[in-house]
Amino acid sequence: MTDTADHADRTALARRGFLKGGIATAAALAALGPLEALGARTAGAAPLHKHRSSPDYGPLRPVRDHTTGLALLALPRGFEYLSYGWTGDEMSDGTPTPGAHDGMAAFRRADGKVAIVRNHELGGYSGAFTEPAYNPAARGGTTTLVFDPDRGEFTESWASLSGTIRNCAGGPTPWGTWLTCEETTEIGPDGTRHGYVFEVPFDGKGDPNPLRAMGRFSHEAVAVDPGTGIVYLTEDATPSGFYRFLPRERGELAAGGELQMLVVETPDGSSYRTYTDGTGVEYRTSWVTVPNPDYAPGETRPAEQGAALGAAVFRRLEGAWWGNHRVYIVSTSGGPKGQGQVFEYDPKRERMRVLFASPDAAVLNNPDNICVSPRGGIVLCEDGSEGEYVHGLTTDGEIFPFALNQVVIPGGGVPGKSVAPGDYSGSEWCGSTFEPKNGNWLFVNAQSPGITFAITGPWRRGSL
Repeated sequence: MTDTADHADRTALARRGFLKGGIATAAALAALGPLEALGARTAGAAPLHKHRSSPDYGPLRPVRDHTTGLALLALPRGFEYLSYGWTGDEMSDGTPTPGAHDGMAAFRRADGKVAIVRNHELGGYSGAFTEPAYNPAARGGTTTLVFDPDRGEFTESWASLSGTIRNCAGGPTPWGTWLTCEETTEIGPDGTRHGYVFEVPFDGKGDPNPLRAMGRFSHEAVAVDPGTGIVYLTEDATPSGFYRFLPRERGELAAGGELQMLVVETPDGSSYRTYTDGTGVEYRTSWVTVPNPDYAPGETRPAEQGAALGAAVFRRLEGAWWGNHRVYIVSTSGGPKGQGQVFEYDPKRERMRVLFASPDAAVLNNPDNICVSPRGGIVLCEDGSEGEYVHGLTTDGEIFPFALNQVVIPGGGVPGKSVAPGDYSGSEWCGSTFEPKNGNWLFVNAQSPGITFAITGPWRRGSL
């Protein structure tokens, strides 16, 4: 075990070097070129560009954490990081940090700092970790972190919502809230129905009242069109639907609205299965209204309601993010090889295409969470079995590894941390999100043992 005083000295020296290294300046938003004229479902033959390392950032190498001194991640040369909010760490409000870190989003504060709302994908009914709580017995919820991007340090954290189950992903809204999603349709021991979306402001406590009009299903992620306020939602199931919520009042989701499901237009109006579609497949789209979004046990779930009306079905829709005036959506186990698809939906033109479908697990292995960088590139968090990578994906379909999970906690543990020793390098990545002011920091989680990382470096050299 490392001596605590030596460890603290080394960490302080590392932090000073970290800040002296500087922060890359923001690049302008990369514009996505216009899509080609699309046919109903014209299968393209777009080339797959697989790089063993980023052509811009270079190969991965082990990099030491500025917080612990451990080489927890492999990154391209010039990139560095610090860790924070390990499972069990005491937060500023005295609450131990819950485990199972998952989806996140970052929000700019008036003081220049960044607030990050973080999900915890916890199941079970042994008690909520904070108030307010939707179901006082349920263990899931959210916590909120504050980061100073100029100093390169986290400054505070608190528990912001609990009483939910399996808070997997979600998404930010243009009005400064995080929509946290329950990836379940469980009924609690007391009869409480789960499977909803909840709203959490970035600067306070969340609302424990579910947004029932947005449907009850195995929610995964949301993406909000900042121009219209329309909310797009994914569902982690097979078959699953891709949904949109039309709010009665923009920015007032609790006021209700209409839930609809995407249709891939076919000559006979039948439901279309996207399960095995490859890179370049393109669709004309429209929408149907889901008759009973908040379905009860014994009733037909929303995806099946929509499919009966001609809506398209997908295989395990997970991550979703708004960027480049479009919605990017991940099907974790879709595509010709069942290793994942990334869809791009253009709401103005009512067109959708498969931006990328993995041809092999060695290229991309079951992507999950997703975000879009201020420079236009896409970050894909992997949840597979071929080494756990964060991948970069350009809007031209080029894919490359950006980070590799190498989290191993030595036998003596880490000073000041309660995480058990062990090899956590097989844990999935979650919650990628960029600092919104300049895009100089990428925040991302290793779900197990539960660690949040802040990564910075020469982003402007490439698409991320």
